[in-house]
Amino acid sequence: MCGICGEFVFGAEVANTARVERMAHQMAARGPDAMGVTTRGRVSFGHRRLTIIDLSERGTQPMQDPDLGLTLVFNGCIYNYKELREELSAKGYRFFSTSDTEVILKSWAEWGDKAPEKFHGMFAFAVYHHESGEVHLVRDRFGIKPLYYSQNNGRVAFASTLPALLAGGEIDTSINRIALNHYMSWHAVVPAPHTILNGVKKLPAATIRRYDRDGNVTDRVYWAPSFERSVEDEERSMEEWRDMVLSGLRTSVDRRMIADVPVGVLLSGGVDSSMIVGLLAEQGQQGLATFSIGFEAANGERGDEFVYSDLIAKHYGTNHTKIFIESSEMQKHLPDAIAAMSEPMVSYDNIGFYLLSREVSKHIRVVQSGQGADEVFGGYHWYPKMVGANSPVEAYMDAFFDRSFDQMRAHLSKDYWTDRDESRAFVEQHFALSGATDPVDKALRLDTNVMLVDDPVKRVDSHTMAWSLEARVPFLDHELVELANRIPSRHKLAHEGKGVLKEAARLVVPSEVIDRPKGYFPVPALKYLEGSYLDMVRDALSSQSARERGLFNQGYLDQLFANPSDHITKLRGSELWQVALLEMWLQSQEV
Repeated sequence: MCGICGEFVFGAEVANTARVERMAHQMAARGPDAMGVTTRGRVSFGHRRLTIIDLSERGTQPMQDPDLGLTLVFNGCIYNYKELREELSAKGYRFFSTSDTEVILKSWAEWGDKAPEKFHGMFAFAVYHHESGEVHLVRDRFGIKPLYYSQNNGRVAFASTLPALLAGGEIDTSINRIALNHYMSWHAVVPAPHTILNGVKKLPAATIRRYDRDGNVTDRVYWAPSFERSVEDEERSMEEWRDMVLSGLRTSVDRRMIADVPVGVLLSGGVDSSMIVGLLAEQGQQGLATFSIGFEAANGERGDEFVYSDLIAKHYGTNHTKIFIESSEMQKHLPDAIAAMSEPMVSYDNIGFYLLSREVSKHIRVVQSGQGADEVFGGYHWYPKMVGANSPVEAYMDAFFDRSFDQMRAHLSKDYWTDRDESRAFVEQHFALSGATDPVDKALRLDTNVMLVDDPVKRVDSHTMAWSLEARVPFLDHELVELANRIPSRHKLAHEGKGVLKEAARLVVPSEVIDRPKGYFPVPALKYLEGSYLDMVRDALSSQSARERGLFNQGYLDQLFANPSDHITKLRGSELWQVALLEMWLQSQEV
């Protein structure tokens, strides 16, 4: 787990090494153990290293192999790197390290752009071919590892974070109106390639991008989800699916224990993280480190779920750490959490993951986390509303979207209007893709491969890596997801959602955490915005930079300030927090 960056130019110019060094320095938290920059004429790569696999200097990056004529920078983890190493060794390749980085390098030499199809893991990497001058940028199947880029004046810059690109300079920081449409409509989800800034894009998940020496670009999507099912799949019983899911999850959790340092678990007390703990205990893990966080209550709403995380920790005898955050401490660290975001993300649990990661990083370097289970196994409240929907797009928007297109135009200044409802158009286009006919499957596919990438997964990466902590997500093992996609939606939606997963969980964890009401990461103070929190967001939205930017209609802001708790979105979010968060993020990046 690291941070990567680089620049390559087209024509006779040379890369700007100083720019790459600035980007690398900005990502120090992603890789505090080492920094390296390598320049070969028109190409310069930079790297920040967090040592997880092969703790020696032999795993240092950028990694070059003069005999193969390749230079590589890589962020992530390849869980099956040992098996691939054996396969490559049998083909005659010799290794100078025990790192998964070198396995990627040799795999690329052997299989070219087919190599990512062989990888089990999370990854973003760039590889430079010395002889041809080609540069390839690659991102994993679910976009677990980020990869941002900018291109202007015959130069391409890339980095693991958007703030790193800004540190490199020469970025158009004007607001992308299409991205703003998505942010305001879709609970801050902004699908690739867009970001909120016109000058920054992000490589879509499961994509290999090839740049030739002259700047010509080709993209190849090397993996795509399918919800097509055989007759046997349709007829398979819940018990059969339960056993298959449990087997697949066992494999996935076991894969994510590969490391040369200890691995812990972020334990919320929900069924997802509890299953991870239970399966690791089943595999014989002793003294497993687990961590939970809670916040002060507000408006009578509880701010923690310690009763459930305590139950699991006691049941399995884990080495458990509970972290309780007082309201004053949370407010103190909110600016830092916002600045750590690669893009503005509105969910309340951003501050939770940020402060949880701060404490966890004092004990351990790698954790497993339960993100993805709701999207993959049908846990959200809007999926039942999709069953038999005559208009799946309308049903999805009605359940998920924060505001209609007309409402958004009333809330935004006219300078930021779009000609059409971009978010609706995106959902329509995605739902029309082949491979999913059931409306529930259409929603699951969209959420797993778009919403999940640009909300929960991005959130976890931003905030864990802000504290040099690697987070692994076993529910996003691509083989497990492919299995889940074949399960008929009726089995997923049983038992008020995640039915087949809950049935699997009954064979592993205590029933108290399965049959409980569905929880979420509660941070009540950011939902109700009273007192000093209200003062904080008012200051941000009335600042000189906010007035000069003029994103929002002042009449709308006045309504929000007058009664913040009257403006709650369908997903139980504060409209005031949503607009304030965007402005605070822009200010944190000095945009």
